[in-house]
Amino acid sequence: MAIKEEDLLAALASVCDPVTGKDYVSPRALRNLRIDGGQVAFDVELGYPARSQEAALRAALDAAARTVPGVQAVQVDIATKVVAHAVQRGVQLLPGVKNIVAVASGKGGVGKSTTAANLALALAAEGATVGLLDADIYGPSQPMMMGIDRKPDSLDGKSMEPLVNHGVQVMSIGFMVSADQAMIWRGPMATQALEQLLRQTNWKDVDYLVVDMPPGTGDIQLTLSQRVPITGAVIVTTPQDIALIDARKGINMFEKVGVPILGLVENMAVHVCSNCGHAEHIFGEGGGRRLAQEQGMHYLGALPLDLKIRQQADSGQPTVVADPQSEAAGIYRQVARDVAARIALQSKDFSAKFPTITVSKNT
Repeated sequence: MAIKEEDLLAALASVCDPVTGKDYVSPRALRNLRIDGGQVAFDVELGYPARSQEAALRAALDAAARTVPGVQAVQVDIATKVVAHAVQRGVQLLPGVKNIVAVASGKGGVGKSTTAANLALALAAEGATVGLLDADIYGPSQPMMMGIDRKPDSLDGKSMEPLVNHGVQVMSIGFMVSADQAMIWRGPMATQALEQLLRQTNWKDVDYLVVDMPPGTGDIQLTLSQRVPITGAVIVTTPQDIALIDARKGINMFEKVGVPILGLVENMAVHVCSNCGHAEHIFGEGGGRRLAQEQGMHYLGALPLDLKIRQQADSGQPTVVADPQSEAAGIYRQVARDVAARIALQSKDFSAKFPTITVSKNT
């Protein structure tokens, strides 16, 4: 019995992406379908990294294909293709970087830097090429969190090579100054220094550059949001009312400068006692989820208030690399896939396809 292509496509369309909710046939993610007797082969191209999900996806597509009469063997090849997406109008793009994700909060102390580090590591673990920029000039924390204690090299005296650890390219003002040295700079100087860190670093074919934004919504944060080509922002907050007030300000800032909000992460959502297992909502319950619903934003997930997360970040081995099988690491990876998938659904950047126009004088 000959296998009909339309029957096979209909069967494969029953398999939906667990993150986007879309099937793999409609957006043409399924390619190169070949039918040879009872042998079926095809490729699936994902727009976001999901290495940990590939085995389950392959099994689901294999099972769907075998529901079609006559199918005896199935070969599924899965590949990831991350492309550049649109940013704010009039902002100069960054060479070597496809997408920039700003991780921000309205105030300090909500775990933004820890979230940024683990998000970068989770994207890398899922198969992406990732960079991490520490944009907090006054209080850089990524050198400690990423376990890097050395200065970057400069091969030409003008630009810097990013430092690499745990498979992530990293740049921070903290690499250039001692840990106890205070950066007593006014806003314009800090902003200029940050732009230099961003644009004079030789990022190497980065799919996602995660920017650990400084806390607050002042002049530096606003300037960064206007000058840095941001694909989307992730808001980090705790469930506490006082934190939610400031998170709203951060959301409002990005909306004013035309940066899409990819979603909200609720940090320190619940504390589970390591001795008795009692769960306690120290900073309140469900505040982040309610804020996301109120603002019409995507709720990316909730992280617990866990001693290990703090200890691992302080030791230079954040949770995703220190304990990759832990529940917290699983949440970080789910958030990373969700963020990357939401970026993949946005408008693509086609500026690289436009021809370069030059004007020359006739002789």
